[in-house]
Amino acid sequence: MSGRVLVLGSLNVDLVTRVERHPRPGETVAGEGLARLAGGKGANQAVAAAAAGGSVTMVGCVGDDAEGDAYRSRLEARGVDVSRLRAVDGTPTGTALVQVSDAGENTIVVVPGANAEPDEREVAAVDDLGPGDVLLLQLEVPRTVVCVAARRAAGRGARVVLNIAPYAALPPDVVALADPLVANEHEMQALAESGSRPASLLVTFGANGATWDGVTRPAVSVDAGDVVDTTGAGDAFCGALAAALAGGADREAAMDAALRAGADAVLREGAQADPYL
Repeated sequence: MSGRVLVLGSLNVDLVTRVERHPRPGETVAGEGLARLAGGKGANQAVAAAAAGGSVTMVGCVGDDAEGDAYRSRLEARGVDVSRLRAVDGTPTGTALVQVSDAGENTIVVVPGANAEPDEREVAAVDDLGPGDVLLLQLEVPRTVVCVAARRAAGRGARVVLNIAPYAALPPDVVALADPLVANEHEMQALAESGSRPASLLVTFGANGATWDGVTRPAVSVDAGDVVDTTGAGDAFCGALAAALAGGADREAAMDAALRAGADAVLREGAQADPYL
């Protein structure tokens, strides 16, 4: 029997414009179009895990606004359990301002909004987990919540998968619970400098694939001319990885599934399939 995936993380409305190139400090460039997409690392990963066949619950906060209502309906339509999604009175749903260059590279400014509000009420969702289940975490919600949730999930025998993005230092005991801790090359370097050691470390190298404690898998080839937007690749990778692990896959199979999902994500605009709210 497959385990469940509980994603505790952020939900954002992404406001996306395309630019020929990213501006230098003090420079103004013209944007082309303005799309309003669904984003937030937590929700992105929840949608990816559900698309990969996982039984997924999204835990987090949205605003008491139209965006929050739309996001709840959107996740439900994609097979994600939203019974632990809380609307916060007087607080807007989180927003991300995204610029995507003609080369497919992106820069992002995040305005947390309701993503700053998760507390013990969200952590309590972890009490539903047990052996075989996966808790998937990122760092766009308060770090104290991430730390308490990771410790509680591990204490209940669940697997903790931590995507240490955007990078921030965490207590060594929390890092040590991650199996795996998922990092890109820059995050891996910062982690190494911190001296903390996860239970296992999975490093993604973009077009060069991924390595998990010495087990290396090649990336799925994507023609550079087909790349539309790299925004969602990392989140698609993490969501598919969590779903595969909850389903009992070994490291090689889980990485292969994650790499396929990441490669597919760069072929479309935004971080989620069928992205418009």
